[in-house]
Amino acid sequence: MLVSMHVDGHAVWLRECAKIGFIPEARRYTEGTKTSLDAANQLGCDVAHIAKSIVFEGNDGAIVVITSGANRVDRKKKIKRILGYKPSMTNSDYIIENTGYAPGGVPPFGHLKRCTVLMDEDLLQYRVVWGAGGSSDTVFPIEPEKLKSISGATVANVKQ
Repeated sequence: MLVSMHVDGHAVWLRECAKIGFIPEARRYTEGTKTSLDAANQLGCDVAHIAKSIVFEGNDGAIVVITSGANRVDRKKKIKRILGYKPSMTNSDYIIENTGYAPGGVPPFGHLKRCTVLMDEDLLQYRVVWGAGGSSDTVFPIEPEKLKSISGATVANVKQ
């Protein structure tokens, strides 16, 4: 299901959360939370506590890598080792079509199509991390173990 840019991605994500019984304590910031640094500045936390979702094109659909805002994803070596191939870079049309959300607002779970989800092991060291809530102006707190469980992520070393 393709979501138009005019649709409120946060409302879409809240409906997906309701289907799995997850009630997020989402926060909306009119100044925006599109980048990890934007989100950290709005929240007053370290950028490492932001669980950013990076989307790649995989052989069987999108690969969503939930990584610490302080890290860069190593697609060429570490992701390739995990998947058995190097996923491709994407564009915003691919991301919207395959997750249901626009870049800057892709949540770690609640995708509208099946995605393979990988999670940065570095996130497990924090009590709480913050993910995008379906739009570039919403974030929500979650415990990393709960994030792993709900997203069905494979935890791995994904950083450069």
